[in-house]
Amino acid sequence: MSRTEDRAKLYGLLGDLPDRRAPVNSRLISREEREKFHLENLILDLNGIEPVPAYFITPKKAGEKTPVVIFNHSHGGHYDVGRQELINGAPYLNRASYANDLAECGFSVLCIDEWAFGDRRGRTETEIFKEMLWKGRVMWGMMVYDSMRAIDYLFTRPDVDTGRIATLGMSMGGNKAWWLSAVDERIKVCVDICSMTEYNSLIETQGIDKHGVYYYVPGLLKYFSTARINALICPRPHLSMNGIFDRITPHKGLDSVNEELREIYLNDNSSECFELKKYPVGHYETQEMRTYALEFLKKWL
Repeated sequence: MSRTEDRAKLYGLLGDLPDRRAPVNSRLISREEREKFHLENLILDLNGIEPVPAYFITPKKAGEKTPVVIFNHSHGGHYDVGRQELINGAPYLNRASYANDLAECGFSVLCIDEWAFGDRRGRTETEIFKEMLWKGRVMWGMMVYDSMRAIDYLFTRPDVDTGRIATLGMSMGGNKAWWLSAVDERIKVCVDICSMTEYNSLIETQGIDKHGVYYYVPGLLKYFSTARINALICPRPHLSMNGIFDRITPHKGLDSVNEELREIYLNDNSSECFELKKYPVGHYETQEMRTYALEFLKKWL
């Protein structure tokens, strides 16, 4: 199948999703001045089911229109954190705030609370997953859908350069980065951290339970491997950084994905646009990884 057909097939596996044609409404809750950026606290109507709290930051040195990074927060069992991770970080992220670092690079940033996280907590992840399953929905599908609708929201803002949208995240946020980039071509640059491995390697290493139930899409392996999903990002720039001692990204699976994607990008005459880097760490973002992620964004966005 062509990439267009593969993309449609992948989207079709995400369950019964709401209508994409509904308008995206937003409500400003508050605006704050921080040292390096302006912070908007928003409520977005993305899915017609429940409101979605979001942060939008604008660098203080911004021009009329700025490129924007969609920051996808991680899981880590920290259901009370959600979008706060953009501002305050996480134990396995480098200590510096991504909000500060991205603003210093001249990027605006959008981050939403995922289902069950931040101000959307109250029902557990498993409760949401099971209810959605009954109703023909897939939790991961609804999470990806919310982010696609968040991109729709960006197109309503006159201060965003909608031709320059990137996405970035670690762990669950990294998975979201490459899935979102695969299904939505409006993403121009993808950076994922500590999230890449071939699905079959998780089965072989008994690593399935290291991911929450949100991660699992019914029937996915009948049609897709990790590499085949990520191939849909080609020829757009894609950086994947992973720890060789990270048990949720088995080493064999990293090598398999790297080999396949390098060949795909080479055949597309865009080999300079893909990098899979490995570091001698576990499930952790080092300062070196943070620096390289920012350099990659500045180069390609």
